[in-house]
Amino acid sequence: MNSKARTVIEALPWLRRFHGKTVVIKFGGNAMVDEDLKAAFAQDVVSLRYAGLRPVVVHGGGPQISAQLDRLGIASEFKAGLRVTTPEAMDVVRMVLAGQVQRELVGLINRHGPFAVGLTGEDAHTMTAVRRMAEVDGEPVDIGLVGDIVAVDPETVEALLGCGRIPVVSPVARGAGGEIYNINADLAAAALAEALRAEKLIVLTDVEGLYADWPHSTDVIHSLTVSQLQALLPGLASGMVPKMEGCLRAVRAGVGTAHVLDGRVPHSLLLEVFTGGGVGTAVVPDPAVVPERVPA
Repeated sequence: MNSKARTVIEALPWLRRFHGKTVVIKFGGNAMVDEDLKAAFAQDVVSLRYAGLRPVVVHGGGPQISAQLDRLGIASEFKAGLRVTTPEAMDVVRMVLAGQVQRELVGLINRHGPFAVGLTGEDAHTMTAVRRMAEVDGEPVDIGLVGDIVAVDPETVEALLGCGRIPVVSPVARGAGGEIYNINADLAAAALAEALRAEKLIVLTDVEGLYADWPHSTDVIHSLTVSQLQALLPGLASGMVPKMEGCLRAVRAGVGTAHVLDGRVPHSLLLEVFTGGGVGTAVVPDPAVVPERVPA
């Protein structure tokens, strides 16, 4: 059989399964600074839209934020995988995420049709946050204007999806008192996936997936349950903690599956959604416990 025909046939059951389903995709890592990978990602997202899925993109912007902070001479550091965000740094975060990264991504997607619409978690109070403390060596540490999502109003995103648009969301949220918080994009994507009752949460990053024994081995865990991930979470490298924490939260809250994929691989998004083997690491719900039948 012709290889192209085989590819289409392999995709058919997945096209049927995911038609009309919402998929939340977190776009981040080095794929965001490589021109070819950015273009491939935009193509993938539009392909999902044409295939009948409802993609929502939540983007990061770590490399761009760091570069701008360096240019302005503003110190930047991370604790427990989260950026310490002073009020001065927060101004830069908002400017880069909503004014640079989001606009570029919207433009790339819209080369293929009038689909992408940009918004932030601030808009229409889509996301509400409270200040988040980092945990370092078991102790809470203040990391400034970093927030944790406590409420999501998905109405605006749902309205855009209903019009056939592709929402592109910057992870910035407002607190109850009007303060603005920098939100880790992995956790923002997870919260939005939960609120939208998404079928999938997909996190694109700079590694192949979750390694079984990092740094001693690069063997990737292809699938694990919520309980298995919960047990592993305390021992993970700091950079992987928000990603896996987001996957854990999402699946616990009812999202069908969560996936961590290597965004450095062109079209890894399509490989995950439309092939049987999948790529990266999948987080799935714990098996249902069937109660024992009590004899009459």
